[in-house]
Amino acid sequence: MSEAMLALLAERGYLVADGAMGTNLFRRGLETGDAPELWNVDFPERVADVHQEFVAAGCDIILTNSFGGNAYRLKLHDAQDRAFELARAAASVARGVADAAARPVFVAGSIGPTGELLAPNGPLSIAEAADAFAEQARGLVEGGADFLWVETMSSREEVEAAIDGAARTGLPVVATLTFDTAGRTMMGVTPADAYGHIESLPARPIAVGANCGLGATENAMSVLAFAETAGPDTIIVAKANCGVPEFRDGAFQYTGTPELMADYARLARDAGARIIGGCCGSDGPVMKAIVEALDGYQPKQRPKPLDIVRALGPTTYLNEEEIARREAGGAAPERAERRPRRRRRG
Repeated sequence: MSEAMLALLAERGYLVADGAMGTNLFRRGLETGDAPELWNVDFPERVADVHQEFVAAGCDIILTNSFGGNAYRLKLHDAQDRAFELARAAASVARGVADAAARPVFVAGSIGPTGELLAPNGPLSIAEAADAFAEQARGLVEGGADFLWVETMSSREEVEAAIDGAARTGLPVVATLTFDTAGRTMMGVTPADAYGHIESLPARPIAVGANCGLGATENAMSVLAFAETAGPDTIIVAKANCGVPEFRDGAFQYTGTPELMADYARLARDAGARIIGGCCGSDGPVMKAIVEALDGYQPKQRPKPLDIVRALGPTTYLNEEEIARREAGGAAPERAERRPRRRRRG
């Protein structure tokens, strides 16, 4: 994170990250099964238009269109040899939009999962994954990223590999995981587990948190868990989906609204987040609502889980009655088990 960015964060107390890249590229013609990263060279003006939408909404940070830009994910599109090239192009497109803005806008180089299972659960070693992430990270740096943003991770092994690969560039690193299985990642990691592991690594990120998942409520709960574990100086990131996708009128639409996400942003701030944005389903109007909701907002007392549920709605695994029982000392509900699946942000 650049000195200018840290100075702005210290002055204002928070920064607003952008919304969804994938959602907004689909609205510009991307089709299911296409690689968004190829658009950095095939249709850079459309990628730039997404970045510009977020800048116009007031976002301070824009993430590059490189979420699936590692060699393992690109192999699905026979583009495994283009990881460096596509990452550099992604950062260059974002850099051009940021530099043209009338105020400071910072470029975060997005680094998502490989889509592979890492040892001991799969064949890919941490070292092999780290090398792939390092190649992608070098391209992002060459293209002009201010810092690197590891996101949507589920396993301790993969977040470790991604942080290692990104940190080899010498740029600061942010790391977020996705907690979508009863307060855990699909590999069973809790926010407390994630924070403890990340803090033990040789290259420690300058910010940690939660992104994606199942909507605003779950994300705010994860942020709260991070804040209760981390020290007071830890920069916590909150980047929630705008609800969940539902198939309506021949297309997937997200159930969240700008109003809901404005409430979420203030609650995330109350919970301890200092970098707040949107993930899947979040477009310009959603991000504008978040920007306006946080402008001049003074954080209140840290909320309890029951406060979050009452404000944003029940989680997929806890309602008001169950949370009230747990806060009163009752037994916590059992964690639901789900099979690992591939992810794509946006």
